[in-house]
Amino acid sequence: MKTHHLYHFSPDRAVTEAPTLKKALSLKEKAGFIWLAYSSPEKKDLDPLVEALGLHPLSIEDCFDADYLPKIDIFPEYTGILFNDFLNASGTVTIREMNFFLGKDFLVSVFRDGSSEIHQCAKIVAELAMETSQPAPGPARVLHAILDRVIDNKFASVESVGDRISEFEDSILTDNAFIDNARLHAIRQSLMVMRKSLFHEREILARICRRDSPFIHGGDLAYFSNLYDHLAKFVEIVESNRETVTNLVQIQLSLTSNAMAESANRTNKSVNRLTLITTIFMPLSLVAGIGGMSEWTMITGTENWKIAYPVMIGLMAIVGIANYIILKRFDRKNEKD
Repeated sequence: MKTHHLYHFSPDRAVTEAPTLKKALSLKEKAGFIWLAYSSPEKKDLDPLVEALGLHPLSIEDCFDADYLPKIDIFPEYTGILFNDFLNASGTVTIREMNFFLGKDFLVSVFRDGSSEIHQCAKIVAELAMETSQPAPGPARVLHAILDRVIDNKFASVESVGDRISEFEDSILTDNAFIDNARLHAIRQSLMVMRKSLFHEREILARICRRDSPFIHGGDLAYFSNLYDHLAKFVEIVESNRETVTNLVQIQLSLTSNAMAESANRTNKSVNRLTLITTIFMPLSLVAGIGGMSEWTMITGTENWKIAYPVMIGLMAIVGIANYIILKRFDRKNEKD
């Protein structure tokens, strides 16, 4: 849903929501600074900022181009920051881009997804108003308040992916279950998305802490340094999770290899048994075939069949036992070798 909130912060902490951009700019000219918060805007909503605040047209176009990596652009009149919010739905982490333009007396925030709970302007304004023990906030403090919410939301996504990885570990190491490849791919995809985003966002905050932006002064650097520490921790967690996933894949391959080896061993044993039986009975079949022919009766004589056939059966038994002993000796010799 498209919404616009145009706030003016006076030096005495009074906050006024202006009905139009022209009214907000007129209040800014008197004193204080303005925060222009846009959710799901159209390009025509942001085009007036080029002339009103001196934003570069390419910065406006960045707000509507997808798949940009987080970055910070330093201009003489303002600092442009592209940041990502994480959306953890259906087991996969996706990103929602947001753009910030920080000047001496203004902050412009552009959320492409108007449904995001991060961009709850009224709550942010109320929180800043309650900080009576601190100096009156400037544009940098409002930026910090938004980024603080974004980074807190990132922690929930990082923790959720870590919990899913722990479930996989338990199922594999405890139940000897196999990995669901579809779920594993979703986790790896989420880790890749988070790693790419967190790595560049950490560099953004590192540049801010190095005072690359002239619009974030010394008193506000401590807040951004704290955000940098959180992001650095998230990067380490994601890297650790990626190593764990790699180890899980290796364990899965080992389990698969072991299962295939066991199956092959069972097959080899069955083949060995069949080979043993076939080797023993092949000569017996030969002898039985010869003994069953009429020539055998003619050779031994029809009157001697009571002696000839028992002799043939005995010969078959001797041949079978001899073959069995010989094959067993070959098996023992092969096992020793």
